[in-house]
Amino acid sequence: VQLQASGGGLVQAGGSLRLSCAASGRTFSTYGMGWIRQAPGKGQEFVAAVNWSGDNTDYADSVKGRFTISRDNAKNTVYLQMNSLKPEDTAVYYCAAQKDSTNHVARSIQEYDFWGQGTLVTVSS
Repeated sequence: VQLQASGGGLVQAGGSLRLSCAASGRTFSTYGMGWIRQAPGKGQEFVAAVNWSGDNTDYADSVKGRFTISRDNAKNTVYLQMNSLKPEDTAVYYCAAQKDSTNHVARSIQEYDFWGQGTLVTVSS
């Protein structure tokens, strides 16, 4: 599967952005999906994940209550709604896919099989 992330940009602290990740192919609904970010000079960090059907999600503690992951299997797209953004949310955000049609949501970056290019989110103070 090929993944294309979009929706990043510059936003003031407290603002919102919605990231999208469009997937190619007809097997999107058999993949768990996740968002992982990498801040400047830091390692990759799990942000959020959703299982194949969209009814099971998980979030990093740092974004819980502010970010919402969702998916539309009819559109082969996963979303990350980001509200109440903070400067520490500044990072390149990557979407990733895990071949898994169970209720499992992957928190470990090593579980993901396919990665899209990143989209940069910059939050100014």
